[in-house]
Amino acid sequence: MFREVEAAHQRIKKFVNSTPVLTSSTLDKITDSNCFIKCENFQKTGSFKFRGACNALSQLSIMQKKKGVITHSSGNHAQALALAAELLGIKAIIAMPQDASPLKVAATEDYGARIITCGNHPTDREKAVEPLIEKHGYTLIHPSNDLRIIAGAGTVAYEFIKEVGKLHYIFSPVGGGGLLSGTAIASKHLVPSIKIIGVEPKNADDAYQSLKAGRIIPVKNPNTIADGLRSSLGSNTFRIIRQNVDQIITVSEEEIVAAMQFLLERMKLVVEPSGAVSIAGVLSKQLDLKSKRVGIIISGGNIDLTDFFARLRKRMHLVNQ
Repeated sequence: MFREVEAAHQRIKKFVNSTPVLTSSTLDKITDSNCFIKCENFQKTGSFKFRGACNALSQLSIMQKKKGVITHSSGNHAQALALAAELLGIKAIIAMPQDASPLKVAATEDYGARIITCGNHPTDREKAVEPLIEKHGYTLIHPSNDLRIIAGAGTVAYEFIKEVGKLHYIFSPVGGGGLLSGTAIASKHLVPSIKIIGVEPKNADDAYQSLKAGRIIPVKNPNTIADGLRSSLGSNTFRIIRQNVDQIITVSEEEIVAAMQFLLERMKLVVEPSGAVSIAGVLSKQLDLKSKRVGIIISGGNIDLTDFFARLRKRMHLVNQ
C-alpha cells in the first residue's frame, strides 16, 4: 500500500498543513535518546484525521459526492470529515455519541455537517448510520478501517521521515488503528529496519489484547480520558498492524495526564489525551531507547479548556474586587 500513501500525499498536499517536527532537550535527557516529535495538533481541525478525510473524499465518484457521506466519530474524525466535505462541496452526516466533547461537537457543526446523536457504546455509532445509508445512499467513510483513510494517515509518517531521515523507532497512538496502520506502511517502506510501536491506554487495550490473541478482541466499556482511542481495530487495520507493527504497549491514565503536563510545561504544546499517549509510552521507559533516534507522533490537540479558562476568569474577578 505504500504507493497509495505516496498518491495520497500528492492528492492532499494542497489541502493539509505540513506540520512541524519539534525536539526537546529535556525529553532527550530523560530518555537518553534523540527524540523528534511530529505535531499533528497543528493540523487543520486539530488532528491527523484531516489527512485521511481529504484523501477519501477526493476519490469519490460524482454520484457519491452528490448523494453525500456519513460517518460516526467521537470528535476528531467528525471534524475532519466535516471540513473536508465543506471544502469539496459534499453533504456530510455525522453520528456522534452523547458523551462527545461539546468542543468537538460545536466545531463539527461549525464546519457545516449535520449531527445525529447516538449512544455512547462503540456499537451504537454503527447502528445509527446503517438505516440512513440504506435510505439515502450515503457513502460511509469509516474513521479508521477505510483503506483511503489509512493511506491518508500514512502521510504523517511519510512527511516525518522525509524530513528527519532514518529513525530507529516510531511511536504512534492506536485506537481504531488507522494512524498506526498508515504509519507502519510508510515507515517500514522508507526505513525497513525501523521498529513500529503502538501505544494505547490500559483502560482500552483491545489492540494489545488482539495482537496477543491473534484475533480481533473488541473493546468493552473503555473507560479512558483518551476518548479518541476508545474504538476497536477493524479487519483492515488489524491485518496491517499484525503484519507490520513490532509491539503495542499500554499506559495508565496517570501516565497520559503526566505526558500532557510535560508537553504543556516543557514544550508549550496543547495536546489532547489521545494525542499524548505516544509521549506517555516513551516516558514510561518500557523500551530501552538509549542512543536511538526516536520518532513520536502527536495525533491531535483538541482538548476542552473551558474549565481552565473559567478558573482564570474567577481569579480575575477576585483580583479586581
